Amino acid sequence: MAPTGTSLFHSNLYPLFHRDSTSSSLGKFISTHISISTWRFAEQAPTPATKRRRLQKRGEVEAVAAATYEDPVVGRKSLKEYFERSKELIISSDGGPPRWFTPLECGPPSINSPLLLFLPGFIDSGLGLIKQHRGLGKIFEIWCLHTPVMDRTPFTELVKLVERTIRSQNHLFPSRPIYLVGESCGGCLALAVAACNPDIDLVLILANPGDPLRMMMDSLLEGLPLQQTIGELSQDLLAISSYLTILPDVYPRETLGWKLQMLKSASSVSNSRLHAVKAQTLILLSERYQLLPSQDEGEKLRRALPKCEIRKFNESGHFLFLEDSIDLVTIIKGAGFYRRGKCKDYVSDYMPPTPTEFNKIYAESRWINAVTSPVMLSTLEDGKIVRGLAGIPSEGPVLLVGYHMLLGLELVPLVTKIYRERNILVRGIAHPMMFIKHKQGRLPDLSQFDTMRMMGAVPVSGINFYKLFSSKSHVLLYPGGMREALHRKGEEYKLIWPEQSEFVRMAARFGAKIIPFAAVGEDDISELVFDYNDLMKIPYFKDEIRELTNEAVKLRTNAYGEVANQDVHLPGILPKFPGRFYYYFGKPIKTEGRGHELRDRDKSHELYLQVKTEVQRCIGYLKEKRESDPYRNLLSRLIYQTTHGFSAEAPTFEL
Repeated sequence: MAPTGTSLFHSNLYPLFHRDSTSSSLGKFISTHISISTWRFAEQAPTPATKRRRLQKRGEVEAVAAATYEDPVVGRKSLKEYFERSKELIISSDGGPPRWFTPLECGPPSINSPLLLFLPGFIDSGLGLIKQHRGLGKIFEIWCLHTPVMDRTPFTELVKLVERTIRSQNHLFPSRPIYLVGESCGGCLALAVAACNPDIDLVLILANPGDPLRMMMDSLLEGLPLQQTIGELSQDLLAISSYLTILPDVYPRETLGWKLQMLKSASSVSNSRLHAVKAQTLILLSERYQLLPSQDEGEKLRRALPKCEIRKFNESGHFLFLEDSIDLVTIIKGAGFYRRGKCKDYVSDYMPPTPTEFNKIYAESRWINAVTSPVMLSTLEDGKIVRGLAGIPSEGPVLLVGYHMLLGLELVPLVTKIYRERNILVRGIAHPMMFIKHKQGRLPDLSQFDTMRMMGAVPVSGINFYKLFSSKSHVLLYPGGMREALHRKGEEYKLIWPEQSEFVRMAARFGAKIIPFAAVGEDDISELVFDYNDLMKIPYFKDEIRELTNEAVKLRTNAYGEVANQDVHLPGILPKFPGRFYYYFGKPIKTEGRGHELRDRDKSHELYLQVKTEVQRCIGYLKEKRESDPYRNLLSRLIYQTTHGFSAEAPTFEL
């Protein structure tokens, strides 16, 4: 398989990546479907044609991303392949300087993909992302750092090498971010580089940062068998211990000693410069690797870095990127860390969930679907009410406007059912506190909202509303917002909307269809026992509510009435023996061709009141009809399923 560009690897490494496929050990390394244009040093500049291609319009970027992004789980390499290739790369390596390479399976990057530099741990050959290559290669341009076994480049020189790379790339593409993915001790290198370059737009992703391999290397230097060292560290390494026996063979004692000294230098340098790091940072921590200091290091970094978030993985060990359950692309998407420009664009930078990602989300939320057994009704354009979601138009732009249940309990069945049954992704307009946390406080951790971001939620703003309609999206809007979702006792199914329209003229500008809808059932699964008024009478909870509210982004500061009360709190509720959720999507209201008419405030307000009245009508319809549902109670549904199968959906009332 011939490369289409010039190789910049040292000649001794060239056969490793371009050997004929008849080789039994290396033939599998070369993808038969994807070729790579070139192997790159840090200083290599792209051709003018490449630069022009990357600067094409954002619309083309979205089209390419949608067309080329595949399920990253498909075609992932095995752990055995990682160790076999690492061994061959180490053995075939020379004593030359550190260098960058792009694995073949990454494929050519899509237009305007940001650059991702992988900085491995100090005993990793640079293939530590081997299970992530295919997925990452769809949305990033991947360069991996390889340091030959006999190389003695000091840590400070490695910092300069990476620094030259990012400065060169930032000069060529100043508007795109550069990602530094550091694993274990490679995280120290990423932090040191970021500290020296606060003026460059860097995004750091650090897996188990710190120097956790020091214990292993200390034991090796003392002459202890590697298997004994592994056994002392963690049981999850036993499965791969047979492959790690290559370390004593390919790493001489002198080399291990050098690596240990470099670890100490790296830790010292990075720790002394943490105050200078300004980059956006995502730290990934393995909870199961208790004997090593990754968790302590991660918490220390979160306190020290101004823009730092943490994701924890309870069932993962130290070699995070090599585990089958870990998909770095999914993690980046869920954390909201993927962007192609200086600022994140929640529309053009968004990538829908892959089948594997959605199946996992659906499986995790299956319990609420099973317990509430949602009944979905929709209205065709001729006004006929039908079971299912056929009344929701396939083509956007579409605006779904409805009532927000207590704590937003209706969201999960609504979004997942529409996506699963109609393949329509509903982009929810959400509170900014699900995306931004200005300081560590009492608000929920942002990781709790990763699933919402995966399913396309965006922070509420006029520009995001505009972009979603421009891209012909299906948009979900709750005019009552947080106030409606945190309603008081006796306010069940009461619409707490602003007095003035907030969405009609924007919808009319793009000719969007407005679908009023209702969701009923919160009073069948829970009882509100302590609401906002009750909590504010208790000094402890009153202070807590004020603290939470001060942390959150302020919305509707110019509004008046009940909808302006945006105090953040968690009401006290008692669960009930579950009933059932009911959804009713009303007849679509067309705004196409009415743009000029609806510019008039009175006309737009008239349509706004029409939508509100329709939502109230839908609520009343469901509350009345559910009284005749013989399977409204969970017990009756369970009895039905014992005779018809537990996957059977219980019937409901007659239309």
